[in-house]
Amino acid sequence: MEGSVRPGRGSSCGRPLLLLPLLLLGLSAADEEVLMNTRLETSDLRWTNYPGDDPHWDEVSGLDDESNSVRTYEICTPDSPSSFWLRTRWVPRRSATTLYVEIRFSMMDCSRLNRRHCRETFNLYYYQSERDEATPTHPAWMENPYVKVATVAADHLSGFDKRSNIKLLRLEQLRKAGLYLAFQSQGACMALLSVRVFHRKCPPLRRAFASFPETVPHSLVEQARGVCVENAATLPGEQSRPPSMLCGEDGQWVGQPTSSCACRPGYEPQDADVGCGACPSGQFKVGSGPGGCEPCPANSNTPVPGSAYCPCHPRYYRDGSDPAHAACTRPPSAPRSIVSQLNDTSVTLEWSEPLDRGGRTDLTYRVVCSVCGTTTKGSSGSCSPCDDSVLYQPAQRGLTSGRVVVWGLSPHTTYTFTIQAHNGVSPVSQSEPASVSVNVTTSRDLPPAVLGLRRTAASETSLSLEWNVPFVQNQQPILDYQLRYSSKDVEDPEQWRYVSSKSSSVVLTGLQRALQYQVQVRARSQAGYGSFSPVTTLNTLPDAAAHSQLVLTGVPVTVAILLLIAVAAVAGFCYRRRMKDSDTNDNTGHYQMGQTMKVYIDPFTYEDPNEAVREFAKEIEASFVKIEEVIGAGEFGEVCRGRLRVPGRKENYVAIKTLKGGYTEKQRRDFLSEASIMGQFQHPNIIHLEGVITTSCPVMILTEFMENGALDSFLRVNDGQFTTIQLVGMLRGIAAGMKYLSDMSFVHRDLAARNILVNSNLVCKVSDFGLSRFLTESSSDPTYTSSLGGKIPIRWTAPEAIAYRKFTSASDVWSYGIVMWEVMSYGERPYWDMSNQDVINAIEQDYRLPPPPDCPTSLHALMLDCWQKERANRPRFSDVVASLDRLIRNPASLKVTHPEGPSPSQPLLDRRVPPPLSACGSVSEWLLAIKMERYQQNFLQAGFTSLDVVSHLNTEDLLRVGVTLAGHQKKILSSIQTLRIHKAPPSLLY
Repeated sequence: MEGSVRPGRGSSCGRPLLLLPLLLLGLSAADEEVLMNTRLETSDLRWTNYPGDDPHWDEVSGLDDESNSVRTYEICTPDSPSSFWLRTRWVPRRSATTLYVEIRFSMMDCSRLNRRHCRETFNLYYYQSERDEATPTHPAWMENPYVKVATVAADHLSGFDKRSNIKLLRLEQLRKAGLYLAFQSQGACMALLSVRVFHRKCPPLRRAFASFPETVPHSLVEQARGVCVENAATLPGEQSRPPSMLCGEDGQWVGQPTSSCACRPGYEPQDADVGCGACPSGQFKVGSGPGGCEPCPANSNTPVPGSAYCPCHPRYYRDGSDPAHAACTRPPSAPRSIVSQLNDTSVTLEWSEPLDRGGRTDLTYRVVCSVCGTTTKGSSGSCSPCDDSVLYQPAQRGLTSGRVVVWGLSPHTTYTFTIQAHNGVSPVSQSEPASVSVNVTTSRDLPPAVLGLRRTAASETSLSLEWNVPFVQNQQPILDYQLRYSSKDVEDPEQWRYVSSKSSSVVLTGLQRALQYQVQVRARSQAGYGSFSPVTTLNTLPDAAAHSQLVLTGVPVTVAILLLIAVAAVAGFCYRRRMKDSDTNDNTGHYQMGQTMKVYIDPFTYEDPNEAVREFAKEIEASFVKIEEVIGAGEFGEVCRGRLRVPGRKENYVAIKTLKGGYTEKQRRDFLSEASIMGQFQHPNIIHLEGVITTSCPVMILTEFMENGALDSFLRVNDGQFTTIQLVGMLRGIAAGMKYLSDMSFVHRDLAARNILVNSNLVCKVSDFGLSRFLTESSSDPTYTSSLGGKIPIRWTAPEAIAYRKFTSASDVWSYGIVMWEVMSYGERPYWDMSNQDVINAIEQDYRLPPPPDCPTSLHALMLDCWQKERANRPRFSDVVASLDRLIRNPASLKVTHPEGPSPSQPLLDRRVPPPLSACGSVSEWLLAIKMERYQQNFLQAGFTSLDVVSHLNTEDLLRVGVTLAGHQKKILSSIQTLRIHKAPPSLLY
């Protein structure tokens, strides 16, 4: 740029030309709003100098690359250490709480000026005010009331290249209506080329069927409100929760929106999740949600776009319980080929199903009985419905098969039996059901009605009854009697109970005291049953009648009660003795609640799951939490790292699990259930719950932050870096945590190295208490569907849990044995590449995992104890802790390891061990066999391309290759020694 510099005060210092060519910095109108930009000023800036009587900041005019007039400020006081201030005009903040200041400047190299007080930095301050109120003396020209932003240093010092500098600074938590910027120079020789003040905005966004306007960020946890897009609405039960989303301070939308918006019935998603379009004619969508439109089911159609259902064609129907996507159906046709078989006063009816079931599977039959009077000389009376003396087996209504037995018919009577076919739409059609009928005429005489039914004795729970023997004609003797009874308030005859008797008396037992019963009786001869007698009402006795009997039995009952009290006292003494012994021998430091161990309470037993959250988890104010970064993804949303600052407590890092938007009430309950579980535990080896945020969005669970993450990945990254005693210490911590859970009667079900977290002090803590019950096939851990349903991690699960879903502390001990193997193998995958079914078969054949390389014999023996087939033979977690404590106190026992090479007793699993080094044909195969494949590229680039060359490497060579970790060096050198033995001539091996 060519321009001129107006001479000003201080030119005698030999000040060089500081006005360098200016860069035009682009403005993104989509996400920035500029509040001040000196590049756009064409007249004097009129900024304020201090001291005013002897100003040293000179305002200079010049031309930029496009010949536009620009205004800059220069100062050069390398001989003076005094402070010289320059203050801008008042800049309104508008609605932003965070502003960005972009400064472009040039700075002279002090080495070229060779002045004593020369500096290559300047300071930036700001002062907030509600209005433009500054004067030459107010506010005072000092750091307080001004707020210092930063000391700005130049990246490039002006010399022959005349390069300029650009700095971007951020002003946070601004509250007043506007501010002033102030520049302080103390010996610098520089030029302010341009100053731009702006804030960032989140651009308009459509996502998750919600529309969010252009938003100015205010704070990290503040939510921007949105509305549902056209043809979308909030899901039922969510009307009071409008869509919301985090607008970050940098003008970027953060994460996913919390939105319950979904396409309305009759509309389907378009363009991913930003719009909803109407279903075309002939298609429908029944509910709100993400699903698409479907073609109308059979026998239905809709000519109108945007339909939520398809009306049925004429003479086709849907049952009230049929879903909207079910085909329309019609009533069935009539049953076919009815056949009757008469046996005295009973008849068996059989028929075939209709030719047309109406397109449904819920076909049932009903038997309608009509009696048409007694035949007299060939004539018959009028027909009427049969009374309740006619009985049906299996039932009169709801028959699913084409057969029924009807008995209790009267002699010399004509009956008409009509079989009706019904299905689910028969009541909806409002038409007569299709039916087929048959006439049946009985001929033999039945016994007359029984009379004189009476009570002969009674107690609280029994009635003794007798009746008169009826007079029988035609020499047809009475075979037996049938009595039916029920309580007085029962009106449905199908709920009556039946008793048979060979004599004219019976005793009814199992009755309720002081209750009225209705009783009927009828006789049966060879011709069949006669009619029931009229209803007789009888009642049992109250308690007073049995007082004398109670007195007689009182003494034995008292003796029995005293015996029970004695047994309970002995059992209590034994239990307290056992608990006392357990406390005496417990060195694990697990959490005690007074004199007894706290018992775990399943949050799913609460009628209101929110009550469990309130009881076991502390609610935290959202303003106390600051999210810093997303570190992963969980089952329900993102997992973040953040800081928790509770008033009166030290600020600490926390892990934050968030519940993503659009969740259902069940998902919210399942998400918070982990907090309800975790909040009940207090132990140094159990992940600690800090609290929950449920009163604002997003819903969050806060736990302590574990710096080293999951144990399996941590071990794989640090393969070979720990001593055996360190690994045993990790295992001891896990066992102590599991002993605590076992003592609380809590079964983990998903104990694995991936669910153990490690902090910066290598303390291992058990985690993942709520999500283990929601394992899915899409998870990174292989699962297997058992015969009883549900997904379980086969490689870590005990045999009885796989076969019978029998999860206990003993099954957790089995899983702990697998965790031991994972730790000692530095995160190796259990059972390697075997399929789930192969693992199950191997375990059933009593095969077990072999010891990992360099694994102490005592630790593998403990693993085998944990893998006992009979769960009663497995050690308890208290036994495991005690065993590990003995090993830690006796480190020499950890130096005894298994001999190298596969065990002949375990061929199925040993064939999964990496191939022997003698079988390796290349450097890549060798590195893969010893699990050091991460260094493959390093070896090849260094020219170590053959095993002969590799066999002569030493520690210095490994350092040059890039193997700097001591554990990895030890592992590779040990393998190289083995390679030398394999490559040596036979004569050298003896």
